[in-house]
Formats: sequence, C-alpha cells, structure tokens
Amino acid sequence: MFFEITHRDKKTKARTGIIHTDHGDIETPEFMPVGTQATVKTLDSLDLVNLGAQIILGNTYHLHLRPGENLIAEMGGLHKFMNWNKPILTDSGGFQVFSLGLQKEAKGQGSLTKIDDNGVSFQSHIDGSKHHFTPESAIEIQHKIGADIIMAFDECTPDQASLSYARQALDRTHDWAKRCIKKHTELQNTKNYELRTKNYLFGIIQGANHKKLRQESAKVISSMDFDGIAIGGESIGYNMSATKKILDWVNPILPVDKPHYTMGVGHSPKDLFEVVERGVDMFDCVSPTRVARNGRLFVHPNIGKKTYINILNTGFKKDSGPIDPACTCPVCLPRQSSERATAGTNYTRAYLHHLFKAGELTAYRLATIHNVHFMLNLMRKIRQAIKNDNFNKLKKEWINPAP
Repeated sequence: MFFEITHRDKKTKARTGIIHTDHGDIETPEFMPVGTQATVKTLDSLDLVNLGAQIILGNTYHLHLRPGENLIAEMGGLHKFMNWNKPILTDSGGFQVFSLGLQKEAKGQGSLTKIDDNGVSFQSHIDGSKHHFTPESAIEIQHKIGADIIMAFDECTPDQASLSYARQALDRTHDWAKRCIKKHTELQNTKNYELRTKNYLFGIIQGANHKKLRQESAKVISSMDFDGIAIGGESIGYNMSATKKILDWVNPILPVDKPHYTMGVGHSPKDLFEVVERGVDMFDCVSPTRVARNGRLFVHPNIGKKTYINILNTGFKKDSGPIDPACTCPVCLPRQSSERATAGTNYTRAYLHHLFKAGELTAYRLATIHNVHFMLNLMRKIRQAIKNDNFNKLKKEWINPAP
C-alpha cells in the first residue's frame, strides 16, 4: 500500500496519513523542503536529518541541465549522489519551462519557449543551449534520477489565462498525462535500468482559474491510473485566495484514497492551515529558504502579526533575544551538554543582524536552519492536532490569535 489514511479530523477535511516508499515512510500532511539542484540551499543532508525532514524535492529541469540525468544515474542515482537516504520527489520541469518565457498575453509562448502538442522546446537559462521536453522524456529523466515520487509532464497555465488558451493547455495536459503513464509503465517493467527505486507517479490538475475546466481536469486526472493527485498552475500557492477557491472546486472529485499535493504552497506558515483544512497531504515551496537568505525569519503570530520579522531592521541591532522565544530550533535554543546548558540563546537577533549586515555566509545558513525547522515543526503540531481532533483550535491560534 502506497498511501494509508490514519485519522480524519471530525470538523474539516484535514487528515493524517502515511506514504510508504523504498526510502522510508512519510507522515502526512507534510511540508517538503525544496532542493532544486540536489541541495537545499546552505544546508547539507545531516542538517536536514537533524531538522526532521522526511522528504525533499529535486527539479527535473535543473538537474537535466546540470549535471545531467545520465551522470546522476552513473553515480548511483540522486539519493546516493547527494547523500540523502530518505524519499525524494522530482517535479517534471513543466513549471520551470513555463517560467522561462515572457508570458505575452498569457498565451504560453515566451522568448525562450515554444509549446506544441508534442512537448516544449526551450533554451537553457544557463548557456542558451536548446532542449526539448516531451512527456516521455520527462518521465525517462525522472526514472534515471531515481526519485521515489515523480510528476507527470503538464502545461502550467498562467494565473490570468484566457478560457481559450486554458482549454488548449488543458487538452495538452490530459493527453500528456496518458503518454506519461504509458512511458512510466514501460520503464517500470524494463530490466535495463540499474536504478530499481520504485517510482510512484502523480498526475497534475490544471485549468487556470476557470471552475469548469478545473473540475473537468479533476475528473480526467482522477480517472487515470496515477498514484497521487497534484493541483498545479501559477495560482496555486502564489495566490492563496485562488488556491482555496480551486481546492473547494475540485475537492469533491478527488479520490480520497490517494495523496493530494498542492504545488508551491508554503510562502507563509498560515498558508499551510488553509490547504490542510481542505484535505491536502503534501505541499512544497521555495519561499521559506529563499526569504531566509533575505533576512525574513518566521515567528509565531503572537510575536509578529505577519508571522515573520526582518532581521535587517535596525531595531534588532542590540536585541539579545532569540529569533522566536517559543522556537526549539538549534539557532534559538541553547545547546545542551552533560555538564550544563549554555546560558542564553545560541544565536541572538543582534548577532544575526550583524551577520546579515556584514554579508557573512553563516547568516544564510542559520536563517535557513531556523525557517526550515519552523515549517517542519509546525507540521508536526498540525499532525498532532488532527489526531487529537483539535485542528480548528490550532488554526485559530495562528489565523486569528488572541490580542
């Protein structure tokens, strides 16, 4: 059994579950740190283990460009290559290819991309070299990478896509989904691959912000032989108002016995509650690590109304407190030893402020450790709240905290 539900919240669609893979189990719902180029920026694999990460992401587009899927396969697969022995999910690269273009009038054609029914031709953002992705090649690349969970190749639709373009992109996505399943089945049955990680394939629902198209896509993708269902598109995560609306449209259609994945959700800790409440089991976002490198550090809502502080603000120059007094990450808590606990916090706001102002690389590492821990620890609390049937109570503490 790939996925099993262990508990359902009595008042919402929130649920806990377990995803089983060759590289270990994943308790859901879970936030997945993004390691686009076989690394979560500034962290190593031991950091991620110590922070409690259950699964991380790699990206097909970036790994294809460098170092290349053939080299990764030669090195024993992505797990061995990056020294990470837990589950990995790879995006198909559809969103990145979409992002290359200057989306003129939301037609999906940009200066670096050309989309047709067979696939997408694009130029590398690194050296301008020309490449072509088809549904078949995207699946083959992911098999060579050796990820536990792989994604179907889809056409990501812009937030404001017209109905006619969204219709065309949706038809392509559904056709490509069938081709992905066919290629995936062929590769799973072949004996030629040296990597024998069991790959689970997820389909992706598209349809932009058009209700009928989203519901149609949910029906079509759910009817196919996918192991999980993802909800994609530019709106998801980027526009939380639209994200909630889209989830409400498709939720009654999604198969309850398969994991649900919203792609790109996690810009704010508060966003996690909105998707979990709607039955989502998995989500990822580059924002927690990206904003960490810019000095935006997550805090509980009773500390900062926006659930973050900007450590570059001059008010923190002489602040001897931790980033968040309630945080239990290695940056905020004092180290414990057999003899005594170090007095005070490990790293003060004042010290982090200094590191950022001085441009020291340690600033990015400490900030990332804090933000990743913050998201993963919040997910642990959410899972426990669901099991205790207290999800709404925990959500209220975050969304509408007492003054």
